[in-house]
Amino acid sequence: MSSTELPGVRAAAAAVPTVSVVRAAEGEELRSVALPGLTLTVRRRPPERTGLPPALFVHGLGGSSQNWSALMPLLQDVVDGEALDLPGFGDSPPPDDGNYSVTGHARAVIRFLDAAERGPVHLFGNSLGGAVVTRVAAVRSDLVRTLTLVSPALPEIRVQRTAVPTGLLAVPGVVTLFARMTRDWSAEDRTRGVMALCYGDPARVSEAGFRAAVAEMEHRQGLPYFWDAMARSARGIVDAYTLGGQHGLWRQAERVLAPTQLVYGGRDQLVSYRMARRASAAFRDSRLLTLPDAGHVAMMEYPEAVAQAFRDLLDECGGS
Repeated sequence: MSSTELPGVRAAAAAVPTVSVVRAAEGEELRSVALPGLTLTVRRRPPERTGLPPALFVHGLGGSSQNWSALMPLLQDVVDGEALDLPGFGDSPPPDDGNYSVTGHARAVIRFLDAAERGPVHLFGNSLGGAVVTRVAAVRSDLVRTLTLVSPALPEIRVQRTAVPTGLLAVPGVVTLFARMTRDWSAEDRTRGVMALCYGDPARVSEAGFRAAVAEMEHRQGLPYFWDAMARSARGIVDAYTLGGQHGLWRQAERVLAPTQLVYGGRDQLVSYRMARRASAAFRDSRLLTLPDAGHVAMMEYPEAVAQAFRDLLDECGGS
């Protein structure tokens, strides 16, 4: 048994009502899934027909399942798609054990897939979610049909200067200081700051998209645990970067058997564009899509291009 598998328990997923005001786009469904030690909010885009293979989408640091709302409808004719909120993010409460490491998040994904018996799935991950699903694919190949990674947070020797402030969230006390310094910032101010960091061109965001992001930011600011989840998850990424041996993320990337689609943005301020070449070499069965004008969240900026790359991958794999 790997270190990210459930320790001997295969729990049934129990659906409980969702009571928050998290936004669901037209055609989406939200539900909560209760598992021992954690509760996960899951966003579903019902497929166009029954019998389509399942897909699971995993967001990045500070994000939520809503980050996949632009991509999921473009794929509902080829997959039965679900996106989850990692513990402590979106509408998922913190895990009982307080474990926000990459391994802890990977364990949550594995527990959800095992309980729902949906595997193997087409697995998608962005940023932190990319690191998480890389670990899942490495230790539980039985759960993964294909792997699609959008700017995955894999270790870099020379981190971009623009990514340093995010990494500093891992330093004890920094989050408290930042929250105190920015307590007068509005949700609109914070949203514009996040978009300036994550998008290649924030002007591409529609007014409706901006308002939806502001509403989600307001929701986050009302959660008493949000900044703690951010700090601990950032610390988890930093810790994962320092791991060596078989638990190192690059070593685990080499162990991934699933056909892998890599997506990198040329204007990414958080994951360096130059890492695309290393990732292409590490994943044994990989293809690479580079989007020169995209930032860190290509599935939100250029969902059509990401969807087409996945469709091409699906065709290579026989359409299932």
